[in-house]
Amino acid sequence: MISGLRALSPELTWGSSKLVARSSKLISVDPAEQLQRMYLAGFEFQSFDRFPKCVGVVRDGCIALLVPGVDGLQILGTPGWRMGEAIGVLVEKNGRQVFQNKQEIVEATPEKMKQLHQFTEDLHSLLAGRA
Repeated sequence: MISGLRALSPELTWGSSKLVARSSKLISVDPAEQLQRMYLAGFEFQSFDRFPKCVGVVRDGCIALLVPGVDGLQILGTPGWRMGEAIGVLVEKNGRQVFQNKQEIVEATPEKMKQLHQFTEDLHSLLAGRA
């Protein structure tokens, strides 16, 4: 053992920016691996001048912002509908669901809602390493 350092417990091993607990489900994921999984699943990436620490992930008209966290990349806020260079958030207006960004409004059709639901499910699975 190196002087001044303690050995890791037998349940933990270190390897290429990952901490893996063999006896539990604790896994700290490498953001590069997460991005690769998303790319292979058909997600595209976009950067935003207004959010320099975030990466936008886009697929099928849906968008989410990701930020680095202690457990790899994490979703910032709620995924929404891509409206130009902005995110339209899902809101209720006059008794109907719409995606809104400032004054711009897009109808939240059943097809768009299904796409957003699938986008969000896939993104959570990919970030967790389950896909």
